[in-house]
Amino acid sequence: MSILDDMAWFKGNFGARILAALEGTPFTLDLIAAIAYQETGKEIWGPLSRRGLSVADILKLCTGDTLDYPKRSSAWPKNRTALEAHPDGKRMFALARAALEAMAAEVAGYRRVLADPDKFCHGFGIFQYDIQFFRTTDPQYFLNRDYENFEKSFAKCLSELQSKLKVVGLDGKSILTNSELCAVAIVYNKGSYDPAKGLKQGHRVQLADGTWKYYGEFIETYMMQARAVVFSGPVIRRPSTVPPPTPVSATGKTYRVETLSDPLALRSAPRKPKATERDNRIAALPRHSLVRGVTGTSVDGFVEVEASIQGGLKRGFAWAGLLKMVPGHSAESLSSVASAVRAPVAVPSRPAAASGSLLPEVHLRRKPGATTRRTDLPNHGGAYPLSEANMPRRNAILPQKRREEIASIIQWLDSENVGHLRYRPTGPTYCNIYAYDFCTLAGVYLPRVWWTSRAIERLRAGEKVEPAYLATVDEMRANALYRWLSDYGADYGWRQTGTLSKLQDVANAGGIGIICARNTVEGRSGHIVMVVPETDTHRAGRDASGSVTAPLQSQAGRRNFKYGVSRPNWWLGDDFAASGFWVHD
Repeated sequence: MSILDDMAWFKGNFGARILAALEGTPFTLDLIAAIAYQETGKEIWGPLSRRGLSVADILKLCTGDTLDYPKRSSAWPKNRTALEAHPDGKRMFALARAALEAMAAEVAGYRRVLADPDKFCHGFGIFQYDIQFFRTTDPQYFLNRDYENFEKSFAKCLSELQSKLKVVGLDGKSILTNSELCAVAIVYNKGSYDPAKGLKQGHRVQLADGTWKYYGEFIETYMMQARAVVFSGPVIRRPSTVPPPTPVSATGKTYRVETLSDPLALRSAPRKPKATERDNRIAALPRHSLVRGVTGTSVDGFVEVEASIQGGLKRGFAWAGLLKMVPGHSAESLSSVASAVRAPVAVPSRPAAASGSLLPEVHLRRKPGATTRRTDLPNHGGAYPLSEANMPRRNAILPQKRREEIASIIQWLDSENVGHLRYRPTGPTYCNIYAYDFCTLAGVYLPRVWWTSRAIERLRAGEKVEPAYLATVDEMRANALYRWLSDYGADYGWRQTGTLSKLQDVANAGGIGIICARNTVEGRSGHIVMVVPETDTHRAGRDASGSVTAPLQSQAGRRNFKYGVSRPNWWLGDDFAASGFWVHD
């Protein structure tokens, strides 16, 4: 399950109540969802909702923050002694300790803390109202356990947000930009806001790569995710066809890839092949990515490592001279890397206008009445989406029906039809157009055009930007699509997977699979293909153990085919500098 599923659960259960309370305020449902997710969603209500706990039970368990002095040096109480010195402090301690015990029974991360008899919870409710307000503002709110009631908990959150508007000079505004919403959230967290620091303010967390991510940045990220879930009343979960990422299991030393620019080759054997031998690259490790050693033993200058590349687990040999050991990283910390790069799996039926990013999806639109057809030459409409009548779509939920719908899309696009000039190779090849058309009909977003860097600057500044060919958007060919999938794909529901078997499994379940490779020489063609469900007559290539060696593909390119396996490992050829497997629900 993904963050988007968690946001759907939150909006489905509380969205109507929140929207009613927000009437007349400048705040948005997405901001509230982001704050709730940052405060308690990641650790508590996200995992617990996936386990099937009731809403009432989850709300009772939304407590946390067990830090004492000196890590908690700015707010009362510093410790148990300070709390129990308050007239009702012993009663409050007993309640806060019981809350910790209840949490530890359901959330494993709190069990170690529970061993200390002086530890207790400082934050209460789904929005984490701090225990310092027990002394200064509303002791009965805590003693009566009002935080277990959503309306009362949200009322405290909303009151706090409204009081912070004046702090950032936004009092009286009826509409707030994304950056302004984040600024209010930062004040909600830390009590002040410095415009010069932007989003890098509030509580911070050190990520596995050594960098820090701040409360403001988390809120921005989670607002993006919340925006991808269109609220329309109660949300019923649906099973995902995309399995969760396989975590890194190696327990050796942690290394950071230290290349100057190009990614580091991950090879199937500890050697670089001779010119006459087949290339043994199995993946490309991005610069500054983290890997974990398997044995710790160097073989001819190579070290065997595991890495999670955007959710795809890879294992092979990397040149030791380009790996720098990272002290202080444990096996657990690298596992968190694997989960941190896990891309949210978007609900494919969401409207195209909804996006998991601050950057809106973009399509070029023709004048009213104009139709873009498969029979058109690419330079006569190849940048526009198809708009023929009665185009097939993928809308079903059940895997069998989804496979049938994908088969209908493949047959209708019919890349082998010489009359479909949109895909016919004429010197240039049009794998990108075919992939775009396929994904659009399947209900997932893959760009045919994308915002220019200047347009992105304007969009992030809150401006409305209209798509204009070669002015605010550029065409996306295969090389550019590889970079887009790496940089933005996670925001739109794509994530990498590490094996061909998983890639084919997702396709066979009615999900969407892609192989994309970037050419070694800028300006020369990369390649992108769709991985499609197997049929009675078209099968993937497999070895004796049943593992997929050549997934079933559908493409336009130098050779067009509706179903085929192409040449084995084509994406590892000398023409390609980097490649990846992406899946989407």
